[in-house]
Amino acid sequence: MALTAITGAQIFDGEKSVGVHTVVIDGGRIARIGGDAPEGSEIVDGSGATLLPGLIDAHVHSAPGSLALALRFGVTTELEMQGMNTRENRGAVTDDDTLADVRSSGFAITPPGGHPSELMPEGFRPKWDLPPVMPLMPFSTTPEEAASFVPQLLARGSDFIKFMIDDGTVEGHPGLPSLDQATLNAGVAEAKKYGALTVAHALTVEATRMAVEAGVDGLTHVFMDQPHTAEIIDLIKGAGMFVIPCVTLNASMMGITAADLADDPRVASRIDAQWDRTLRSSYNRYPQGKLDDVYATVRALDAAGVDVLAGTDASMAETFFGGLAHGASLHHELRHLVAAGLTPERALRAATATTARRFRLSDRGRVAEGLRADLLLVDGDPTSDIGDTLDTRAVWRRGTRLAAGGNGERESGRSGA
Repeated sequence: MALTAITGAQIFDGEKSVGVHTVVIDGGRIARIGGDAPEGSEIVDGSGATLLPGLIDAHVHSAPGSLALALRFGVTTELEMQGMNTRENRGAVTDDDTLADVRSSGFAITPPGGHPSELMPEGFRPKWDLPPVMPLMPFSTTPEEAASFVPQLLARGSDFIKFMIDDGTVEGHPGLPSLDQATLNAGVAEAKKYGALTVAHALTVEATRMAVEAGVDGLTHVFMDQPHTAEIIDLIKGAGMFVIPCVTLNASMMGITAADLADDPRVASRIDAQWDRTLRSSYNRYPQGKLDDVYATVRALDAAGVDVLAGTDASMAETFFGGLAHGASLHHELRHLVAAGLTPERALRAATATTARRFRLSDRGRVAEGLRADLLLVDGDPTSDIGDTLDTRAVWRRGTRLAAGGNGERESGRSGA
């Protein structure tokens, strides 16, 4: 494979802007940063553009075609927070450079009839191809059950362990079966014995407190049932937790659609009619919520030094999962994070180096020598204007450049060769 040299682009390395440097790709890795382009290499002209690490969406649920859709938008890795892309099932994904890479919790520990069962319309059946190995369903109502499922999930290829802490309050189903504190504590303690990362779904302050008490590593949502207090921010900070706010999901829960995102020609050109309808819909299960309160919570977390990660909760192309689409919604989330008060650079870290570090993905998330050549080249400067992340010029996954046309590269973009 010939060397590729990306020249003339400003580089955001996942942590900070480092100026204009030549980046050389050799096979699937970043071989060198700086110096001249090697003789005989394919030259990609990055003048007027910014080179970023491939983006990481820290909260998704995969669906047919979703990994290909994500990659079109420069999302080179998705973290599946409930689904079937565990190690035993994702061999084909790992080797397919037309798809985003993926890591997965498998299915989350939750009681029978607990979240997310209330989200599915009666009689709904997802149109999925069955995986080679059916996932383990770790329904738990006792500490013993939760603890016993943890090693089974890890043995079956879960990359981290997820717990659902949800009594249905926010979804309009109060009284939903939910994990109690003892069951949650036992599951988390067992995961720690194996050195496994733990995450928790928590949409209320009370569920957040439970996760803190149990010693969970990270929250896959930010609470939306009430404004934050200094006390809850201090609890999260003191526990060393990271938070994936999924502001895009909270907005949808409040009945706010993503029609403005769907109207953006940079998005419309890359999604089909079903995803367009999905973006123009919303969950609309908690209309009494206040987006400004969510923004204020995210701003307080960031100010306190809590690691904020960018995630969307994008799922299937169905209107009852409305307001979200793979790939596109991560760019929407970055805009929300900036609206909440993060600088564009901090928002970009949330979708690159910070997420890679917290999820132990040491081979990606930065533009650095020796790492995977998962890269996104965009016109403009998203460290000044976060909206520029959608101005895709080129995407690489393991050093393979995504084909032009419907796969995310500008039809009229500079080929650079």
